[in-house]
Amino acid sequence: MGIVEIILGIALLVLAVGISVLVMMQKSKEGNLSGAIAGGSDSKNFLGGSKGNDKDKVLSTLTAIFSSIFAVLVVVMYIIVG
Repeated sequence: MGIVEIILGIALLVLAVGISVLVMMQKSKEGNLSGAIAGGSDSKNFLGGSKGNDKDKVLSTLTAIFSSIFAVLVVVMYIIVG
């Protein structure tokens, strides 16, 4: 196993952990039935604005970027090792 494979393996591991953390930090986007029955409030209220939405957009964008880099590195690793 060469140095390139070790570096790519470490990068894949770091990206996998990063993607996991980013996904866990995001809010659920599904409209649950319990919210409809219990009369759940909207994420935007009169005074709150869209403060939470900015964070969600950043997390979503970072997840997409990390996932794309992860996919490219997996293909590169497959080409190098295979």
